[in-house]
Amino acid sequence: MGLLSEGSPLEWEETKKYAEHVREHGIQQFINLYHKLRDRPCDMLKFGDEVEYTLIKLDHEAKTARVLLKAAEVLPVLQEIENTRPQDTKTLWRPEYAAYMVEGTPGKPYGCLHAYLNTIESNMKLRRQEVCKLLDESKGEIPLSLTVFPRLGCPQFSTPAYEPNPTDAGVSKSLFFPDEAIMDAHPRFRTLTRNIRKRRGEKVVINVPVFKDKNTPSPFIEQYVNDHDGEGAGASKPNHIYMDAMGFGMGNSCLQMTFQACGIDEARQLYDQLTPLCPILLALSAAGPIYRGYLSDIDTRWYVIAASVDDRTKEERGLEPLKENKFRISKSRYDSIDSYLSKEGERYSDIDLQLDKKLCKEMVDSGIDIQLARHIAHLFIRDPVALFSEKIHQDDKNDSDHFENIQSTNWQTMRFKPPPVNSNIGWRVEFRPVEVQLTDFENAAFVVFIVLLTRTILSFNLNLLIPLSKVDANMKTAQKRDAVRKSKFYFTKDVRACPTCGDIDEEVTLMSIDTIFNGGTLNDGQEFPGLVPLVKQYLNTAESTDVDTMCTLQRYLKLISDRASGKLMTTAHWMREFVRDHPKYQYDSVVTEEINYDLLKACAGITNGTRDAPGLLHPVQSKTKHEIPDSFKSQVEEHEESDQRRHKKWKELKSNGVDSTDANENMVVNSSD
Repeated sequence: MGLLSEGSPLEWEETKKYAEHVREHGIQQFINLYHKLRDRPCDMLKFGDEVEYTLIKLDHEAKTARVLLKAAEVLPVLQEIENTRPQDTKTLWRPEYAAYMVEGTPGKPYGCLHAYLNTIESNMKLRRQEVCKLLDESKGEIPLSLTVFPRLGCPQFSTPAYEPNPTDAGVSKSLFFPDEAIMDAHPRFRTLTRNIRKRRGEKVVINVPVFKDKNTPSPFIEQYVNDHDGEGAGASKPNHIYMDAMGFGMGNSCLQMTFQACGIDEARQLYDQLTPLCPILLALSAAGPIYRGYLSDIDTRWYVIAASVDDRTKEERGLEPLKENKFRISKSRYDSIDSYLSKEGERYSDIDLQLDKKLCKEMVDSGIDIQLARHIAHLFIRDPVALFSEKIHQDDKNDSDHFENIQSTNWQTMRFKPPPVNSNIGWRVEFRPVEVQLTDFENAAFVVFIVLLTRTILSFNLNLLIPLSKVDANMKTAQKRDAVRKSKFYFTKDVRACPTCGDIDEEVTLMSIDTIFNGGTLNDGQEFPGLVPLVKQYLNTAESTDVDTMCTLQRYLKLISDRASGKLMTTAHWMREFVRDHPKYQYDSVVTEEINYDLLKACAGITNGTRDAPGLLHPVQSKTKHEIPDSFKSQVEEHEESDQRRHKKWKELKSNGVDSTDANENMVVNSSD
């Protein structure tokens, strides 16, 4: 969920007064960070994942399923080991937006050896078990890795149940989503909700096209009994499912990955190379076809969450002339990226970039290259929307809260992450589009595939770059119903082509996801190798991998390959079929209480392995382990000791006033590692 500063939150009118202060000092903090850490010594390749869980209560007698507002109760218990015995923790837990959500990560990052890839699923299983222990299974309480709760916003969708507060006194002023469903254990979440609404000048507007089944009313138009000021009726569209609160987006769950690169240049390379994959992996992981109790005509959460935090004013959206605001802004704070970061990516950045020219010049004048300066200056056209009184005045040399305040509320498909102040963490990139899957096997498969793809890209020096305008087109395609099987996506024809020469328009063509992942013949007769075969080729040429790990990797790659080919369904496709095949479904797009209960009961069975899911999953298991084999542990210790010596020497040289570049050269000359 981003920066979780503690303190007393300010209302929007107070936050607005300090917006320029936060931007100016945030940029200075970034400049200081950049010059302090741009040349830090080569870091080890590490990575981690984040899985968001939805707490559910199944009432088997009444045949209902509700979200369980119990996160504030279970979270402190989940965090006990981290807080009391941090050296023993194998999992980390953080609050999420909704009172029915918790976020779990591994206790520490995974290392660079392939053997770590065989521990991911085991750690995910451990996380799920830790939550299960704190829930009452006899009462139907379970954690599901569920992208969207199908009846979120319907009457009585939570337990305990609350009524929404559609007056201005409400946090979100929603017709459907009660404020009590927002996590109250940290003030950030309600502050963001209220301030986004206040800054926008009206409630957020989310209109998702309804799936037109044979008995769906046409036109499909709803009446809202508690819409006292008529704002809902004015904002909703015919033939669309209308939603009006941040909770409809941030109350969804996802699967995210963060990669630590060897240095800033490699981080920028990974940021760029992974960007064209964002819509492709969004489509492949699609798991969000139902909203507010209706089948929709989309399969993913992305548009919903983008609209749910869209704080742009009418001026910024181009609906009124600019008077109070500085910029026309083409996208929500939650959307696809608008600029590449590497030198190779510059000519593919074909989107008109809105940026703060004053802040951009300040960064360039300080010695930051123009591409990186433009990226940060683009992020900083946004206002802070959550500010704490205790964090207004900071030491720009030793703090980074103002920078992170705006950085962390630009929720884009990729995030470029500088090292935190005074830490041993390196330059990182975060991959954010993937929808969470029902089983730990599936989630581990997606994480492993993307990790292996990063290493394949770096090892083979692949070029996946395409114009950002094509990436944006792909993002729209990715959200369509059954996009994996029915749609085509722009992708580079030659992954080994030179990124700095040639005609960009000739480099790109439309491909099916099957071809992108599994390879095939293109329209011009050229053979495309496919991402999965490239990953397998990398595995055959890389470090030695133990038998169990290799067996697990092959099974993960089989899942990814078969989802891409259409042999296996996406989660969204499976859910849609389940609803339409339900004996109580009336072919009117409505997901009733009983259908919802049966669907989530089936999801729970698939998750815990008591229900087969032919067409969604192969009936196989991995050989995941809690730890890497003993034979690799000495190698890990050597890597970590070498890393520590390298950083210690670098810090000593820096403290003695040696320039960053000179410090690195000194280390290379005198290193015995």
